[in-house]
Amino acid sequence: MVTAALTIDELAQRVGMTVRNVRAHQSRGLLPPPDVRGRTGFYDDDHVARLELIKDMQADGFNLRAVRHALDALPAGAGPEALAFRRRVVAPWSEEEPEIVDRASLTALIGASEGALAEAARLGILRPLDADRVEVPAPSLLRAGAEVVALGVPVEDVLAIQRELNRHVGAVAKAFVRLYVEHVWHPFVTKGQPEELWPGVKEALDRLQPIAGDALLATFRLAMEKATADAVGTELAGRAPARPRRRHR
Repeated sequence: MVTAALTIDELAQRVGMTVRNVRAHQSRGLLPPPDVRGRTGFYDDDHVARLELIKDMQADGFNLRAVRHALDALPAGAGPEALAFRRRVVAPWSEEEPEIVDRASLTALIGASEGALAEAARLGILRPLDADRVEVPAPSLLRAGAEVVALGVPVEDVLAIQRELNRHVGAVAKAFVRLYVEHVWHPFVTKGQPEELWPGVKEALDRLQPIAGDALLATFRLAMEKATADAVGTELAGRAPARPRRRHR
């Protein structure tokens, strides 16, 4: 429901942009024209939501082409709920804040060579910024790797494990998303994407991540318990001293 009636100055202040930026987005076709009354253009909640989506996507590193693609994917006449949903889709799932570290500190932390650092970047653990700095999207993941290295495991073996994790966890994530698309999104689209159902569609997406995370963690714990018991049991059995044979008289 459209409620706001903002001038371009009020709109810019509302979304934390300059008037120049608002006009630039409008000239690029990313923002619909205002409702002109007399000589004054007025903007509504749809404009606010659209600018907030643009702002969030640019802050996350998306270029204008990706922003346009996201906006074009919205249904015709998409209202604030649809735009808010699109913002949720492109927003990071985790609340963990990325960290920026210099390469010297990183090398001291995990003792990695340039080749290992390049592999870590390919795996998404690091994002090179310049010659001296890298961004760590998930610091907890890097710290976990550093702790494993501290146990005496070579960093190359830790990266190999991460490759396996990316492959298997990626498949699990796709499986959960497939369930959402098939049982929540497609029925919603079949009904014509009515505005009043957007909150439920968004809520289902918000609930998907913690549910999937809990299921994955619980399953991993069970698998880890079994794998540890099997491996340790095998090692103990293999190293047990042989019983002396009885001599037959």
